[in-house]
Amino acid sequence: MKIRAKRRLLLGIAVICVGALVAASCGDDDDDTSTTTPTTAAPATTASTTMAPTTVAPTTAGPATEMDLKDQDLTDICPDPLVIQTDWFPEPEHGHTYQLIGTGGVVDKDKGTYTGPLGNTGIDVEIRAGGPFINFASPSQQFYSDPDIFLAYINTSDALKFYKNTPTVALLANFEVGPQILMWDPDLYDFETFEDIGDSGATVLYFAGANYMDLLTAQGVIDPANVDDSYDGSPGRFITEGNLVQQGFATSEPYRYENDFEGWMKPVDFLLTHNAGHEVYQSAVSVRPSALTEYRECLEILVPIMQQDIVEYMNDPDAMNVRLDEIVKELDSYWQSSIPAHNFATQQMIDLGLVTDGDNDMVGDQDADRIQRFIDLMSPIHNDNGVEGFEDGADIPSANDLFTNEFLDPSISLGY
Repeated sequence: MKIRAKRRLLLGIAVICVGALVAASCGDDDDDTSTTTPTTAAPATTASTTMAPTTVAPTTAGPATEMDLKDQDLTDICPDPLVIQTDWFPEPEHGHTYQLIGTGGVVDKDKGTYTGPLGNTGIDVEIRAGGPFINFASPSQQFYSDPDIFLAYINTSDALKFYKNTPTVALLANFEVGPQILMWDPDLYDFETFEDIGDSGATVLYFAGANYMDLLTAQGVIDPANVDDSYDGSPGRFITEGNLVQQGFATSEPYRYENDFEGWMKPVDFLLTHNAGHEVYQSAVSVRPSALTEYRECLEILVPIMQQDIVEYMNDPDAMNVRLDEIVKELDSYWQSSIPAHNFATQQMIDLGLVTDGDNDMVGDQDADRIQRFIDLMSPIHNDNGVEGFEDGADIPSANDLFTNEFLDPSISLGY
């Protein structure tokens, strides 16, 4: 029997990413050109989807502080402009970051930037799109090639894999559970586990360098002979061949395949790679290690602002979702977006428990035990694959090298 995700209607809401025609963001969480038990209950194993739901604001808890966090003065203690490198085109997965500026920012289509004041702090924020705007480099790579970047989106998997040459420290996790999936045609397959996928012998199409696939093949869950790393983000092969298993994001592809892609226009089912042990913090807001001392005073104010913007965005995403769609259109590239697709994405974040406080009533924190478990799981695999810094006897980073919760305000909560 298929297991499908049930919608948690009491937390209804709305928004989304937008599936890729030629890209990597909504299709890959740790592309090479790219923490105790998890603090949330495991989301549903498989899911299918219908049209985007109507936006309904969830019941949430606000921050304990009574002051407006964006009224604090950041001049002379933070970079100005404060540059944030994202991992793709503007999308709901980035909504909390664009919320820093709000809907009044200015787009530079040539640079792929969105710029505006950070409230009344006295500084500006510049948010940079990834993908083609950085020649499809990973934010880790871009971070160290451009010293103007202050914050970047770095997955736990990339933070670990590239730590030797481009070390980063995660400050804030937007996702409690990453949206990376493997998906398939439910009329053809009835998968309930990743082992079912492996046993079927189906070809699995994915982006080259994806760390979750290194995990699945190293553990013998999927036969390396059955994987194909030539995925380019296009829906063409999935539609024409029909029998593929393909990677995607739970916040994007399920909507787009059912509603946008001619030649398919029906549901897909999926499994979250998080449930296969790839328990990364997706797109965690990160800094270079030197910033922890050099910009400590800045981070003490900035990180709670970013926590609060997760709450504000998830509480009331409508205006920002519209603006995200406008920004994509102003960038005037091949990437496409729509407001219904954005609405679906935010709903998925709620329904699947992707964005949540977990069980500690604080948004944005990371779990040291979970990260260490991931390090212990992946380090031998990286060694076997010849990744620099993971050779036998190498100084492998610990969880505390990859993240810190020290700048978070424990009173700031989504309330779910």
